[in-house]
Amino acid sequence: MVTNDQSLLRLKHRIMERTAALAYENNLNDETKEALVYEIIPGPLATYRCCIYKEREIVRERIRLACALPTSNHPESENIVQVISAACEECPLSAYTVTDNCRLCMGKACLNSCRFGAITIGQNRSHIDPQKCKECGMCAQACPYGAIAHLVRPCKRACPVGAINYDDNGICMIDESKCINCGHCIHSCPFGAIGSKTYLVEIIGHINAGEEVYAMCAPATEGQFGADITMESLRVATRKLGFKDMIEVGLGGDMTAAYESAEWSEAFKEGKKMTTSCCPAFINMLRKHFPKQFEENMSSTVSPMCAISRYLKYLHPGCKTVFIGPCIAKKSEAADKSVPDNADYAITYGEFRALLRAKGVELEPADNSYQESSVWGKRFASSGGVANAVIECMQERGEDTSQLKLVQVAGGDDCRKTLMMLKANRFKEDFIEGMVCPGGCVGGPSKHKTEMEIKRARETLLKKADGRKVLDNLKDYPMDKFSMHRDGHLD
Repeated sequence: MVTNDQSLLRLKHRIMERTAALAYENNLNDETKEALVYEIIPGPLATYRCCIYKEREIVRERIRLACALPTSNHPESENIVQVISAACEECPLSAYTVTDNCRLCMGKACLNSCRFGAITIGQNRSHIDPQKCKECGMCAQACPYGAIAHLVRPCKRACPVGAINYDDNGICMIDESKCINCGHCIHSCPFGAIGSKTYLVEIIGHINAGEEVYAMCAPATEGQFGADITMESLRVATRKLGFKDMIEVGLGGDMTAAYESAEWSEAFKEGKKMTTSCCPAFINMLRKHFPKQFEENMSSTVSPMCAISRYLKYLHPGCKTVFIGPCIAKKSEAADKSVPDNADYAITYGEFRALLRAKGVELEPADNSYQESSVWGKRFASSGGVANAVIECMQERGEDTSQLKLVQVAGGDDCRKTLMMLKANRFKEDFIEGMVCPGGCVGGPSKHKTEMEIKRARETLLKKADGRKVLDNLKDYPMDKFSMHRDGHLD
């Protein structure tokens, strides 16, 4: 799988791996962190940047992120996604630039269309002064040769909510009041200048202290590592890492579907529009950009991650829960204290693999014998999976779903457009299944393979699952002992 930061991924993961190894050894301190900088960038020649001093500064910032700290330029930031200013330097300052297609035509349409005096006529082509340009785009529209290109920086293009801007030096800045922590900007940056806080050190601290720490693997996990790596494979590996045990979050998908379906039924009777509540980036989009719809239209049922965390904390009071998946935004959900007893931490597949390497643990094939969720819960990870599971629960209760109208939207832009329709009272359907990542969770920013590879492996694994029903499956669990509501109240 090729991303814009492909060549830098090895460096990122090596830093996480070595930081985790030091944490496992109870030997992570200021001295060993600085020694790690020189271990990663020994010199005397630079490998990635202009000089080893810049490379070492960037490694120091990445070690800060690996310790769940904000970058040194933004010490007060609570955002999950962070910019490493020292790494953000090579993108063009000008959003509009004149290409070789410029013919220096006599009409001077570009010059005449600019109202800010940003365009001058040079010897070989027109020139745009980035200090005067207001990025209105009128010159590009006016040029008869299409010689003026609009250069949108990759991070800005990837952001679905317009949270990325730049300072006077062209350094990327994240508007935390807008950012939904989807993480799409991270792998879009070709210079590796954007990263996220990582909680491996804190997790290892709990493990080293002898506490009960439980891993929770996302429904998207099946297929991420190939058709021969099953949930049982993950269960064995997490135990070797020091986790007490692992449980599949697909079971949480069953729990969420059962309770959300009851909400849907009630809302449909009342003529009320409703959205799903599983995708944390979608929830962040609602909360920050559509606050009225967040209060009035969002389901109050917790996400599958939260459901399993509450289930585990009921069974094992005082335990710590760690979600493993392809999602950056899950870290922000775990950090949201307005939802009690949610996961204590969330890590990505890349971070999980760094843990594996730090302890010398390999994922090994195992029988596909461990199953706690229905296939409906397992398919929560794909676009349409949540809605299908909710409808399945309604049908299992004997309800008529033929009149239900729903929209399944996957991708930040489509989610935003659909919510704008809801806000404007122009949304005609009854329900919205919103997922900010294209294709659903399986297309998350920290997926391990391409979506096509994952899909093939997932189908192989899911075909081996039994055909248990959602509501029948939940009869084996103490659903009356913990809350399935975001505010934590029991029915």
